[in-house]
Amino acid sequence: MHILFVADPLESFKIYKDTSFSMMRELQKRGHALSACEVTDIAWRQGQPVNAGVRDIVLTGDPRHWFDAGATGLDRRRAALRDFDAIVMRKDPPFDTEFFYATHMLEQAEREGARVFNKPRALRDHPEKLAILEFAQFIGPTLVTRNAQDVRRFHAEHRDVILKPLDGMGGTGIFRVREDGMNLGAIIETLNRDGAQSLMVQKYLPEIVQGDKRVLLIGGKPVPFSLARIPQGSEVRGNLAVGGKGVAQPLSKRDREIGEALGPVLAARGLLLVGVDVIGDYVTEINVTSPTCFQEIHDQAGFDVPAMFVDALEAALAD
Repeated sequence: MHILFVADPLESFKIYKDTSFSMMRELQKRGHALSACEVTDIAWRQGQPVNAGVRDIVLTGDPRHWFDAGATGLDRRRAALRDFDAIVMRKDPPFDTEFFYATHMLEQAEREGARVFNKPRALRDHPEKLAILEFAQFIGPTLVTRNAQDVRRFHAEHRDVILKPLDGMGGTGIFRVREDGMNLGAIIETLNRDGAQSLMVQKYLPEIVQGDKRVLLIGGKPVPFSLARIPQGSEVRGNLAVGGKGVAQPLSKRDREIGEALGPVLAARGLLLVGVDVIGDYVTEINVTSPTCFQEIHDQAGFDVPAMFVDALEAALAD
């Protein structure tokens, strides 16, 4: 098969930990051909199928020059998206207007016969902060609002809270406000832009010291190990992007309960790969754009997450 990855620039990959790279490596090992493009390369013209400037690549095994683009190099060839056996959408957040437009272009490609994973409509329908609202039985006390007084009342009730923007990634823009309410007003103003923008407030979960666990769902089934991202020093955030330490560990009974409840529902909507963030016993986010942690789990626990993903992709294409 020939697989196209829609991703960030290949030159930006940190291959020692990059999940998209681990997928590519497993696909090539099984004999599949690889191409890559960026969302900026996708175009449509009336009377023609959705197409992109793509780079046909081969992985070299050399960490310094990890791919060879052959004749296409930096000069991409134009190719119709429907001509690939599968398109793996791996563009990293933020989910901005260009990402939104890209999902519409990919959905048009689907109408022309392309197979896209994760499904573009499902990407739009599951914003990563707000997707948890559907599964309220698994979340802790949470408020979504743009009203400053609502936030103050929530803080007065729960005393120790986390505030976050709805469009953040990698732990950016996350604040903790303790019982003294220090800087609560300034934080609200920063996040809600004087009432113009909604934000999320959640009760602080002290279990964060044991890690913000990434539970991966592939083809509707939970990977048997999570990656607990543990905050370091005085940091409240466990995100790897801000220095959290990743520790692979077997799923707890609650982790598995969450995974087995959410997995089939989300898979049925075209979400082949999902990353559920769990603190203690509670879901805090549902990540669908480009979930990570494949290599960390594989390296530490020995479980071959890339192989599980490619198995699921091959099975989906066989349907």
